[in-house]
Formats: sequence, C-alpha cells, structure tokens
Amino acid sequence: MDNLNGLAAFVRAAETRSFVAAGRLLGISASAVGKSMVRLEERLGARLFHRSTRRITLTAEGTLFYERCQRILGDVADAEAELQHAMETPRGRLRVSMPAALHHLMLPVLPEFMRLYPEIELDLDFNDHMVDVIAEGLDAVIRSGTLTDSRLMARRVGPFRFHIVGSPDYLERRGVPQHPADLEHHACLRYKYPTAGTLQEWGLRTDPATPPWRVPATLVCNSAEALISGARRGLGLIYMADFALRDTLASGVLRPVLEPYEAAPGVFSLLWPSSRHLSPKLRAFVDFMCTRLIPAPEG
Repeated sequence: MDNLNGLAAFVRAAETRSFVAAGRLLGISASAVGKSMVRLEERLGARLFHRSTRRITLTAEGTLFYERCQRILGDVADAEAELQHAMETPRGRLRVSMPAALHHLMLPVLPEFMRLYPEIELDLDFNDHMVDVIAEGLDAVIRSGTLTDSRLMARRVGPFRFHIVGSPDYLERRGVPQHPADLEHHACLRYKYPTAGTLQEWGLRTDPATPPWRVPATLVCNSAEALISGARRGLGLIYMADFALRDTLASGVLRPVLEPYEAAPGVFSLLWPSSRHLSPKLRAFVDFMCTRLIPAPEG
C-alpha cells in the first residue's frame, strides 16, 4: 500500500508540477510529498523530476513512468468502482435515443425490463435524426450503420433486414415486380426523414451492368406507421425493416417482393459514452437489450 501511495503522490506531483499542490490534493504536506519522491527515485534508480525553485518538470524517464502509473492507478480505481457497483441496485433516470421504428421491438420487452429493474426510470426518445450522445447528455443510443465516434463504446444488439412489401390486393391489381426496374411502374410509398427532409433510399442488389432505374415517390410520408397502414390498405409498396413488419408478414396482410434483390442485413448497436466502467443502471440496460431486443434466429 505504501508503494501505491507513492505512485499516487508521484502522479499528482506530475499533473500539478508542484509538491505543494500535490500535497494539498492528497491531504499531506509538501515536505512529505518531496520525501516520498526521493524514496521513489532511489528505489527506481532513476531521476523522475527536474527541480527548480519555482516548479518541477518530468524527466524523459519520469514521463514514461507517469504514463504507466496513470494506467495502474486507473485500473485500481476501476477495480474499486466495479466492486462497489456490483453491490449497488440499478436505479435512477436513464435517457436513451433510438430510431422511431424500434418501438416495434422495444415495447414488447419493456414489461420484463421494468419488472427486473423497478428503480430505473426510462426516458426514451424515438427519432431518426443523428444525435450527439455526449453533447445532449444521453446515457445511450441505439443506431445502425458504421460506428465512427471514438468517444463511444458499442455492443452489437442484433441484425435486421429491409423488405419491399405490398398487400395481396395491391399485388393482384398491379402485378408482382420481378426486377427492381419494375418498380418504376408501381405506386411506391416513400419515407421522408423528419429532420433532413430527404427520402429514404431503397437499397437493392443489382448487377453493375443493369441500367439505372428509379423508385417513384407516389406518396411521401415521415411516419413509418402511416406507410404501413397505407400499404395494408393497398395504396402501394413500401420499403421497411423486418422488425416493423413482423406481425403483418406473419399474418399475410403484407407480402414481400423482390426478395432475391434484398440488400445484405444491417446491424443495430447500442452505444454509450466511453468510460472505464458502466453505471449499474446503464449496465443493466445494455446487458438486457443486447440479449432481448432482437431475438436470435431459431435453429
């Protein structure tokens, strides 16, 4: 423990460049810090500080030692925090943002989560605009696509796939498209992102030599629920994630088309600000959602 205290004194002195300031932070005298540094240098056989009457600065050896000591003390702090958190009950408000359509998956699992963690207060924001997790003070977000923010930690929630679907009545009246180019002759109900105002692309796999084709915007809407309702009523085809269509596909109310051309599955990830440990409430949410939100395929 004396060695650990010496390392802590060294790190504080290196950060403040002052034995006086280091002692103030540690609750000991500047003289005690100075003597501790002398003993540490003697034990290591290396000079750690350049000393002057006004301040101290790290030597090259001291800089290397400081970087390692930071990691050591950080690991010790983590171990203490993890032990403490393991003994705490997850509680408090948890702010989470996720795509609007994910309510199809989230709402069915919430009863179980709330039974398991009655002291967690969920504040859920369902929207499709990109948010800055740290700037907006969020605890976590669920997002798809490439993860590029190095300030965030991430865990995979599960895969999803987009389908083009229509009602049996619509397909009987207008015919079943056999190739993506056939969409030009169909009524296509397009989703418009509320924040950006742009239309969602219909991602389909085609041969690079295939002539370009377009997806009509017969009806444009910024509500996934409204698009599904429109497709159920035979207004046209929609492009929607499988989790939003689970019930309608299972019941045959909507039928998929162009399945051979569907794009590769995407993946949802749960992201949270990078830190050395998770709070009990966030750890509970991450562990639960990564195993329950998108069920693993059967078989």
